Amino acid sequence: MNLQRKWMMIGLVCAAGALAPKFASAERLLVFAGAASKPPAEEAAQLYEKKTGVRVDLVFGGSGYVLSQMKLTRQGDIYLPGSSDFMEKAKRDGDVIADTERILVYLVPAINVRKGNPHGIRELRDLARPGLNVAIANPEGVCVGAYAVELVEHGLSPEERRAFRANLINYTESCEKTAAAISLNMAAAVIGWRVFEHWDPARIETVPLKKDEILRIGYIPIAISAYSKNRATAQSFIDFLTGPEGRAVFARHRYFATPEDAFRWIGEEKPIGGEYEVPTEWIAQ
Repeated sequence: MNLQRKWMMIGLVCAAGALAPKFASAERLLVFAGAASKPPAEEAAQLYEKKTGVRVDLVFGGSGYVLSQMKLTRQGDIYLPGSSDFMEKAKRDGDVIADTERILVYLVPAINVRKGNPHGIRELRDLARPGLNVAIANPEGVCVGAYAVELVEHGLSPEERRAFRANLINYTESCEKTAAAISLNMAAAVIGWRVFEHWDPARIETVPLKKDEILRIGYIPIAISAYSKNRATAQSFIDFLTGPEGRAVFARHRYFATPEDAFRWIGEEKPIGGEYEVPTEWIAQ
């Protein structure tokens, strides 16, 4: 683990420790969440609190990083990663109660650029143009970063992959920071989720990937943490998110409610979920 990641994990653990003393009440939930769900999850948590009186504390970050945080602190009631990849790991390692897993919404990978697409980016190989600043999320701990690596490894030639990596200016630490790289004009393009443009429609535009460039679609799962001491309330929050009120919140934020919705946007069916093992050369040392 390099120094930057050590400090990141220390910060995450400290954040969880700050919440821990407050979590004595049965009327409080602690959720470790990948930032792919941040805008609707925050809104839904507020609605749930207003309806039930239960406070929902949300700790956002890269899905792998918040999973490590949950495991290290042995705290938390719910795990809400940004895709199936880290949920499968959580189930294998016994960090969640597998039979409580539910799917909230579906995600499609895409290229995100500044509004108006000033660099005229049309397809994946355009990100290998000389001198183009590109960012992706850290594939070691962020779901959309793993999707980005998978797309590049399968969709670009060896020469194009080398050019793409030469254009990489940064690994971001979460979906939120990946989208912000475009909002703040830190990169000309990122490989992110199609929904990012609806997080900041004034500044972010989505360039759809070609049908044959998309290998699979993602989904946002949710499950009760194995460390929860308040499973009934955790299940109540999951039921709220997967019920009409929660689904309406995700719909307002323009997430895909069904695989069919995602397939219509893409133009053909694709595999759903699964896991991708990121090649070691993409892991930051």
